[in-house]
Amino acid sequence: MATRFEFVIHGERESALRAAGEEAVAEIHRIEAELSVFRPDSQIARLNREAGQSPVRLSPEIFDLLHHATQLSQATGGAFDVTVGPLLQAWGLRDSQGRLPSAEEIAQAHECVGAHRIRFDPENRLVQFHRPGVALDLGGIGKGYALDRAAELLREAGVSSALLHGGTSTVVAIGNPPDAEAWKVAIDRPAPMIRPPNAPEAPPTPTVPLAIVALRDESLSVSAVWGRGFEINGIFYGHVMDPRIGRPVTGAWLAALVLPSATESDALSTALLVDGKTFQESLRRHLPQARSLIVQPASFPPGFEVFSNGISAST
Repeated sequence: MATRFEFVIHGERESALRAAGEEAVAEIHRIEAELSVFRPDSQIARLNREAGQSPVRLSPEIFDLLHHATQLSQATGGAFDVTVGPLLQAWGLRDSQGRLPSAEEIAQAHECVGAHRIRFDPENRLVQFHRPGVALDLGGIGKGYALDRAAELLREAGVSSALLHGGTSTVVAIGNPPDAEAWKVAIDRPAPMIRPPNAPEAPPTPTVPLAIVALRDESLSVSAVWGRGFEINGIFYGHVMDPRIGRPVTGAWLAALVLPSATESDALSTALLVDGKTFQESLRRHLPQARSLIVQPASFPPGFEVFSNGISAST
């Protein structure tokens, strides 16, 4: 996952809290070892090597996570998709500084993308790809899943007040801090250097956060186009792909989503960034407990506009 995880844990017995925290950290390392595409002995790396030719047996845990991920892909119309690996490779966003592929390269990679290209045998926990070239990348869901598992272990150890985050982009709140009714997490304003092609440069970014989100037994995930990407001829290409068209996202800068599950907020915040207001309206209908926020570029006046459902933003 290549992400820094940090915990804040409150309680009375420091030694017990430290032991619980160390167990939760060990669980995150264990999950990373199974999901990383860069570790040849991980289950996902083995799938990417072998499942295009023959079925691969997975552990119950990873089989269930992958099956859940494909269900989320179907529910989002492909806006979130763990088979995005070939596109990341084509755009040089998996292990290099990025490149601009040809239309033919994009089309070839896109032929290997889609949840329908994964075949599941639940009885034997076997997974096979529809064709060679399909490659999984669980970067859009693995961090949230790892945080959910870590939070579960903390709760089992009796922790009732904690805040966990992975890379500051996904946060899990357990209970509330001792001196407040909820944990408060800031969402930064969009970086002004990220702008759509030919749009005016945004004004300087104020120091005031875009939003302050109160969390209690909830998870917040933020997906944004900056952080990793590359620029060619004045156009910035971010690391978040739209799997439906095979190109980096350009319609939105940032999407934030609050849900009970970090696994789902992690994945669905990506879909929210990709599909924008259309998916936000779908969330409003099908997951009324969800709170969300989308930031999109605006050319007049130069800057951005915010579409919010349950998260108050300072514009």
